[in-house]
Amino acid sequence: MPPEEFLVHGRHILEWISEYLGSDGRYPVLAQVRPGEVRASLAPSPPWEGEAFEQILRDFEEQVVPGLTHWNHPGFLAYFANTASSPAILGDLLATAVNANAMIWKTSPAATEVEGVTADWLRQLLGLPGDFAGFINDTASHNTLYALAAARARAFPEAGEDGLHSLPAGRIYASEHVHSSIDKAVVTLGLGRRGVRHLPADGSYRMKPKALRAAIEEDLAAGVRPVAVVAVAGTTSIASIDPLPEIADICREHGIWMHVDAAYAGVAGIVRELRPLLAGWERADSIVLNAHKWLFTPMDCALLYCRRPEALADAFSLVPPYLRTREADEARDLMNYGVALGRSFRALKLWFVLRYFGGRGLAERLREHCRLARRFAGWVQSSDRWQLMASTLLGLVVFRYRDPGLGPDRTDLANERILDAVNASGEVFLSHTVLEGRYVLRLSVGNLRTRHEHVERAWRRLELEAARLG
Repeated sequence: MPPEEFLVHGRHILEWISEYLGSDGRYPVLAQVRPGEVRASLAPSPPWEGEAFEQILRDFEEQVVPGLTHWNHPGFLAYFANTASSPAILGDLLATAVNANAMIWKTSPAATEVEGVTADWLRQLLGLPGDFAGFINDTASHNTLYALAAARARAFPEAGEDGLHSLPAGRIYASEHVHSSIDKAVVTLGLGRRGVRHLPADGSYRMKPKALRAAIEEDLAAGVRPVAVVAVAGTTSIASIDPLPEIADICREHGIWMHVDAAYAGVAGIVRELRPLLAGWERADSIVLNAHKWLFTPMDCALLYCRRPEALADAFSLVPPYLRTREADEARDLMNYGVALGRSFRALKLWFVLRYFGGRGLAERLREHCRLARRFAGWVQSSDRWQLMASTLLGLVVFRYRDPGLGPDRTDLANERILDAVNASGEVFLSHTVLEGRYVLRLSVGNLRTRHEHVERAWRRLELEAARLG
C-alpha cells in the first residue's frame, strides 16, 4: 500500500475508532448472533486477486462488528472489565507500526529498556519493594506458568537435566477458589492434576492458613516435595483476598515459594486507602497482575513481578549460538525469562497509559469504580428481592435474586432467566458464577467509560426482569 493511500485509509480508521469509542448505545453490548452466523457471512475461500481496501472496511463494519461483544462499552459489567483507553490504542498503533521484537536486547534495545522502566514505574505506584523485577507478557495465565516453573526449578533443581520421572511427587497449594489457570500450569509443568492441593476456604471465601499448614506438614511426612503456595488477591468469582501475611509466614517457615495471583485486584495498590487489602503481597516471591483488566490497557498486557529473576532464568534460559551477543553480560535478554522467543512491544501502550493518566488519574478512576460498586451493593441490600452473596471489597458485586416461595433449584433457574433477559436487552452485560453450589450474578465495575447512569441502568433492568417473574 503506497504511503499516500495508507494515510487516507488510516485517517478513515481513526475517525471510525473515535466515533466507536463515543458511541454508547449504538451497539448492543453482548453480540446478538448465533454460533456459526458470522462464519456463514464470510467468503468460504480466500481471494486470489487483492481487493479494494474500501471493500475490506465495509465488510468489517457489516460482517465483523455485529458479531462482536463490545468490551469497550460502558455497559459492559461482566467478568472483569477490559478497557482500551485512547492513549493505549495510540500506543498500540505505534508499537504495531515499528514492529519491534524484543527477544534479545540487541534486536530492540528501546523495547527492552522501556519494558523495564514501565514495569518499574508501575511497581512504584503499587508500593512494592524495589527488589521485584518486572516483565510484561501476554496474560496472567502465562505469567503464572513462568512463575511456577521457576518455583519448580527451585524445588527440583535436578529436573532441568533429567526430568521429573524418577523424582518424588511435587505439590502446589491453593484455595478451592483459585483460577483454573493454576491447575493448567501445574499439569503443563508435569506435576499432574494431583500436583495441586485445593484447600478449603473460610466464610469469606479465603484460604484457611491452618489448612495450608496441615497440608504441607502431611505432604512432608509422606515424602511429597512442596513447590509453591498460590495465594489469590481477587478471586475470579467474588474478588476475595486470601490472608496474605499468614500465608507468607508459613511459606517462609517452610522455605516454599509464595506466588500471588493478583490478576484483578493487584492494580488496587495504586489507591492508597485500598493498599492495606494487599498487605503481605510484598513478601511474595512472584506476583502477577493484568494491566488489561483494570488498568485501561487493551489486550493483551500482563505483568510478572519476581524477586528471584535468576530462578526464572534457571528455568528458561537456553541460548543458541546465533543469539549470543557481546551485550548479554550487561543487558537483559528478555527471551531468557519465559518460553517465547518473539516478544512484541507490549510495554509501549502501558507506558502511554501511565504517562497520560498519571498515578493520580488512575487512582481517581479506580476509586470511582469502587464507589459505584458500593452504590449498587447498597441498592441490593435495601431490596427485599435481592441479597448480597459476598462482601464488596473493590469493583465487583456478587448478588442473587430471592423469593421465599421458591426452593433453591427454582431460585437458581429464576436468576438464570433474569440474567439472560437483562443481557438480551443489549443495554448492559452481566455475568454469573456458582457459589456454594448456587447460581449467583456478578456485576463488575471496571470499564473506564462506565458512569453512574450505566450502573443505574443495570439495576433498573434487573428490577424490571425480576418483577416480570412475578
